[in-house]
Amino acid sequence: MKILIVEDSVKMREMIKNVLTNSVTEFFECCDGIKALNAYAKYKPDWVLMDIRMKEMDGIRATQQIMTDYPHAKVLMVTNYDEPSLRKEAKEAGACGYILKDNLLKIRRFIHL
Repeated sequence: MKILIVEDSVKMREMIKNVLTNSVTEFFECCDGIKALNAYAKYKPDWVLMDIRMKEMDGIRATQQIMTDYPHAKVLMVTNYDEPSLRKEAKEAGACGYILKDNLLKIRRFIHL
């Protein structure tokens, strides 16, 4: 399984990789939504784990663009923000799910590892 982690915190990217390391064959990483668009096109990952708040382009806009270009993409939002409005925006953008960073183990269950 190939995973693209889109997260502006290097430490959080490492934590996510540690949770998934036994089941994932390849990790790709980037730190903002613009880079995520390019990385998705290049690597065609099985899943994208997308943060919401990032500098250049936020994760909701990046998810929307990925889903427009690749309708079968699977994007899971992984964030600190538990706001109903953000959950709604993520769903409308095409995200498959929404997980809070305080329980990264849920990622494994969500993507069936």
